[in-house]
Amino acid sequence: MQRPTPIDEAIKLDPKRYLVSRTDKHGVIEFANDYFIEISGYSKEELLGKPHNIIRHPDMPRIVFKLMWERIQEGKDMIALVKNLAKDGRYYWVFTTFEPDRDLDSGEIFGYKAFRKAPAKDAIEVIDALYKKLLLIEKESDMQESLNYLNKYLHEVDSSLEFHDFLENLHKFY
Repeated sequence: MQRPTPIDEAIKLDPKRYLVSRTDKHGVIEFANDYFIEISGYSKEELLGKPHNIIRHPDMPRIVFKLMWERIQEGKDMIALVKNLAKDGRYYWVFTTFEPDRDLDSGEIFGYKAFRKAPAKDAIEVIDALYKKLLLIEKESDMQESLNYLNKYLHEVDSSLEFHDFLENLHKFY
């Protein structure tokens, strides 16, 4: 399936509704609720069995997903602010809470659930500027330099912050 060409048009989300998906431990979509299907523009058949990055917007820095995967593979929840790409090329921002799915007996992670909702405009403005800088660094250098910049940025905001803490604070504040 060819990825859509991004266009600079936002999809307005209903702040009272959640986009929900579930993947296997490799990020392959096993479930998407009706609102996720509606907003993404893909049919259920186009989504199920596909990698979740089918909706990854090219404006998203790779370091964000690297940090997210590291954290959830450790079995920890994570909140992220993500710009997604719909099938028609439009975009939508979401605050996403990722939760590992575990086998009740062994505790082994077998997949992940994601619950997404519309973020506040102020939160988008804060994170969009940061993501643009990280993406530029990744294009000019590499992901390690992007991580170095992110860590320096976080240290300037609050020396005790890690990326997931910063995103959780954005989620709570906005």
